[in-house]
Amino acid sequence: MSLAAATHRIAQAGAANALELRGVSRAFGALLAVSDLSMTVRAGERRAVLGANGAGKTTLFNAITGDFPPTSGRIRFFGEDVTDLPAHERIRRGLRRTYQTSLLFRGLTVLDNVLMAVRGVGRNRFSWLRPREGDVTMTAARELLHAVHLDLLAAMPVADLAHGQQRQLEIAMALAGAPRFILFDEPAAGLSPVERRDLIQILTALPAHIGYIIIEHDLDVALRVVERVTVMHNGQLFTEGTPEEIQSDREVQRIYLGAGHG
Repeated sequence: MSLAAATHRIAQAGAANALELRGVSRAFGALLAVSDLSMTVRAGERRAVLGANGAGKTTLFNAITGDFPPTSGRIRFFGEDVTDLPAHERIRRGLRRTYQTSLLFRGLTVLDNVLMAVRGVGRNRFSWLRPREGDVTMTAARELLHAVHLDLLAAMPVADLAHGQQRQLEIAMALAGAPRFILFDEPAAGLSPVERRDLIQILTALPAHIGYIIIEHDLDVALRVVERVTVMHNGQLFTEGTPEEIQSDREVQRIYLGAGHG
């Protein structure tokens, strides 16, 4: 490939939308969990997906990541059709996610968890040798811990962390390997008011080029860290808008936010 062609390809990738979903559906037998959903998320955009329990939010995440690929429809990630790619190939292309239930190695230290995440998306992922201080992998792991305010807890076993600190650790692991886009599945679940404030600070401080979608029942968190909101209902797109538009939407208030919200 010529230099001009390579430059053009990089420019196209940089200008592409981060995510494009077209007519995405996901069925489990007779249950249609996500139905004909289309959505576009710009590169670097921060988006919230709201909806009652059972609206299809987590199933949507599973379709995007490839954990449960869509039954029909197409998904493009930065211009590339990834609909039929396995989950690990989507990770290689810069897609990350967190889960409602923690998937941490509780018997290892905070630092070792992040080291495994960094190594898992790197070239030496099959090596069992612990990197030395100053090694690029160790440096990257410590920088990630700093980004999520866990520098001073690097040597602590994960099992001894508070719930909010475990959520912060999950974010650090999702940031491993320079992701281009992250899906956060209820990161504020079970957090105290102080921990929620810390989470907001962490999310708003992420590099501007890293876009994300956040599923969150805590609207005081979700609406403060995004620029656009998608509301789902019964597996379908119900409405979209800015946080201010969603807060003032009477139908959204009635169904999801409660009459007294705002």
